[in-house]
Amino acid sequence: TQEKSSSKITICDLAGSERLKKSHAEGEVAKEGIDINKSLTALGDVFAALTEGHSHVPYNNSRLTQVLKDALGGTSKTLMF
Repeated sequence: TQEKSSSKITICDLAGSERLKKSHAEGEVAKEGIDINKSLTALGDVFAALTEGHSHVPYNNSRLTQVLKDALGGTSKTLMF
């Protein structure tokens, strides 16, 4: 038999996510940190919805969760470090 499989790899670098008060970041660097932290919060919301079995998973709350949607649900395998 002919068996077909496909795979996808997504690499996201979230460098810059840190506490603003601690880093004393200003301007564009501060904005970038705020945006990354918002995306991480949205990612946490997706994890919570998936683990609690909610019928609605808020993938569309962030560009990060939209990009990672295929890697977060179903039978996918995801490694984060």
